[in-house]
Amino acid sequence: MTDPFTPPERVGFIGLGKMGAPMTRNLKRAGFQLALNDLDPALARDLGKELDAPVYERVSDLARACRVVITMLPDGRIVREVALGRDGAPDTGLADALPAGSVLIDMSSSAPVGTRTLGEELARRGIHMIDAPVSGGVRRAVSGQLAVMIGGDSAVIDRCRPLLGAMGSQLFVVGGLGAGDAIKCLNNYVSATGLLAAAEGLVAAQRFGLDPHKALEVLNASTGKNNATEVKFAQFILSRSFGSGFSIGLMAKDLRTALDLAAAVAAPMPLGQHCVPLWNEAEQALGGNADHTEIVRILERVTGSDLR
Repeated sequence: MTDPFTPPERVGFIGLGKMGAPMTRNLKRAGFQLALNDLDPALARDLGKELDAPVYERVSDLARACRVVITMLPDGRIVREVALGRDGAPDTGLADALPAGSVLIDMSSSAPVGTRTLGEELARRGIHMIDAPVSGGVRRAVSGQLAVMIGGDSAVIDRCRPLLGAMGSQLFVVGGLGAGDAIKCLNNYVSATGLLAAAEGLVAAQRFGLDPHKALEVLNASTGKNNATEVKFAQFILSRSFGSGFSIGLMAKDLRTALDLAAAVAAPMPLGQHCVPLWNEAEQALGGNADHTEIVRILERVTGSDLR
């Protein structure tokens, strides 16, 4: 079947964390029915009650109820296990139960080469796959204004546009399967280097005797402004809320993926060779669940500074 997925199509959604939960709410608001699964059964039950949606303990049972499934999971390894099952155990993966012609939409931040490999394996079973990672954080997940970076076959993408449009306001088709994951990890690389550079600059400004709030104001009126200075520093760092909703562990993982991608295609990334180890060290020091904006704490500890 090649018809587009439109309301009231039932959509399987696996991964109901900080991003996944508001995305399901927007799907429900758009008129889609839902089938839910999460590693945390209590979280899934509560959201199921809120959205009047069935909750499935096993992903294979969820797959029997749907023609399209969305995954929003920490990494591609987990997506692969959800899709194909655990170590070949029967009836433990989506592919064991999804009908031919169905679609898996992976909206996680996965490694692009792994996404291509998984897509090929699913295709041999008659299951289509597209990758559609997102950017915008929790705030834009709640408002339904995510930027969605899509890779895959154009006909399959067209079937999924009504679904993706319920969660994102900007849909970018960037190439074949894996292309969405590629540009997502590279986007986060550019974002993370900008955040780190701004943090270094503001710590240096404070140690010279400048008010970091005033220094930030100047950056945002000048050529030094970037996404971090405009939407992260005042809101999450200077305020000390550290509440962007995106963890340092996920950021470090995406940066390692970007560095691996650059190496695989022989693209020079000398800044990454210095930047990525700093994020890895911050992940180890602060814990993977810390908010990614907390990387500033590492610079503050080293210098004895406090940007508040």
